[in-house]
Amino acid sequence: MSFGDPNNPYGQQPQAPQGQPGYGYPQQAPQGVPAQGGYGYPAGAAQAYPGGYPGGPVTMPGGVKAARVMLWVIAGLQVIGIGVLFAAIALIQKLKDEPELQGNAQFEDMAKLGSGVLYALIALAVVYMIASIVLAIQMGKGGNGARIGTIVYASLGLVLSLYPFFPLSLVHLVLLILIIVFVAKSDGAAWFNRQR
Repeated sequence: MSFGDPNNPYGQQPQAPQGQPGYGYPQQAPQGVPAQGGYGYPAGAAQAYPGGYPGGPVTMPGGVKAARVMLWVIAGLQVIGIGVLFAAIALIQKLKDEPELQGNAQFEDMAKLGSGVLYALIALAVVYMIASIVLAIQMGKGGNGARIGTIVYASLGLVLSLYPFFPLSLVHLVLLILIIVFVAKSDGAAWFNRQR
């Protein structure tokens, strides 16, 4: 390697030609960005990430959005179910006033038991509906507690859908399975575990 060799890293580097600049825009430092110095990564403007760290999810993944919509659908189905249960209670009260059923002790026992069971189902449906709404709201905020709560909620709902109401709750059952799958996926986990 000689002193004048352009490939010599220790030699004198050739000077840039003075005079007229090349074609294109003149090179200027961008506004608001500090000048680069020395070695390493270029110093740029600090970027604000909604997740709080680079690489965190910026928007809610599609699967989590779908699970959130399914929670709202389940809440709507609960409202319809509560309406049906109240209609059943009203029907029992109407049948109690029928003259041919007035003296029937068996019907009166069944009506008392039936209306008590219906009131218990209404209370369960209201609690389930409130849990569905709260979890749907919490999905937008994230947090591992919302993810775990949603999985527990859907698992308990699966058990209730399988045992007493299976033929009627097939749609509910499918929605709950999909909620568990979407929330448990890796992009769902990244959404819930992001720093807020």
